[in-house]
Amino acid sequence: MKLRIISVGHKMPAWVEAACADFTKRMPRESSIEIIEIKPEKRAAGNSTENIQQIEAKRILEAVGKDYLIACDEHGQEITTLQLANKMQHWQTLGRDASIVIGGADGLHPSLKQQAHWLWGLSKLTLPHAFVRVLLCEQLYRAYSVNQGHPYHRE
Repeated sequence: MKLRIISVGHKMPAWVEAACADFTKRMPRESSIEIIEIKPEKRAAGNSTENIQQIEAKRILEAVGKDYLIACDEHGQEITTLQLANKMQHWQTLGRDASIVIGGADGLHPSLKQQAHWLWGLSKLTLPHAFVRVLLCEQLYRAYSVNQGHPYHRE
């Protein structure tokens, strides 16, 4: 199962690229993490938030394809790392890849959230996109390590 982080936004700082690369290179080929950047829609006069979200949702869904769709959402379910490890085991049984979506500055369109198989709430805090990318890479690696029996997680 491949894991895709689909993020609306681009031109991340070098420290984000380095941190994400550190975790993605640790993953095995059969559980690789790929980061896909979606071009954000430009804010222009007359371009409403609704319209921006719709355009970005279309781009996101094209990247997701037939993957198991997970949308990061402030109102989504918050879980522990061990619960994430269990979810990852479940995703593997589905026989398809998983895409985790980070919305743009205007958030995700409601229709995309409705299509998601799971809404994941990372924190009640407002997190910058750069932090979210790093957080996802680290937690996916940590959950993978838990499932492999590695002592990366201590209770």
